[in-house]
Amino acid sequence: MTIQRMDNILIVVDDLDAAVAFFVELGMELEGRMPIEERWVDRVIGLDDARQDVAMLSTPDGHGRLELTRFHTPKAISAEPANAPTNTLGIRRIMFAVDDIQDVLARLQTHSAELVGEVTQFEDSYLLCYVRGPEGILVGLAEELG
Repeated sequence: MTIQRMDNILIVVDDLDAAVAFFVELGMELEGRMPIEERWVDRVIGLDDARQDVAMLSTPDGHGRLELTRFHTPKAISAEPANAPTNTLGIRRIMFAVDDIQDVLARLQTHSAELVGEVTQFEDSYLLCYVRGPEGILVGLAEELG
């Protein structure tokens, strides 16, 4: 076997508090938050004098983890336009299975989330939609039907 599991996904943000609040509202659990500015990090990420705040979140089942990072130094840079469309090259979205898509949408709207298209039914299997959250992060929601 080549890999054991996918450990986490990293998203670099400017407003760490808003991003954490958004994903906690979605149902993720905050595992911890801490500043990091150690030489070993510089060597791993290939940046000198990196100083950052990191928040680690997990899905309720404990199988998925999300790392949110705000860089103080060096400042984060944008690799694409703000609110890039869903067909932009690169990682586009994170998909979450939810119990009640309408409830989740209502709760996320209190965190300035916007529905990208519309809630659509895929066959008799799922209700699906994309939501744009803080920092332009795209999140897919899937509610299993039946």
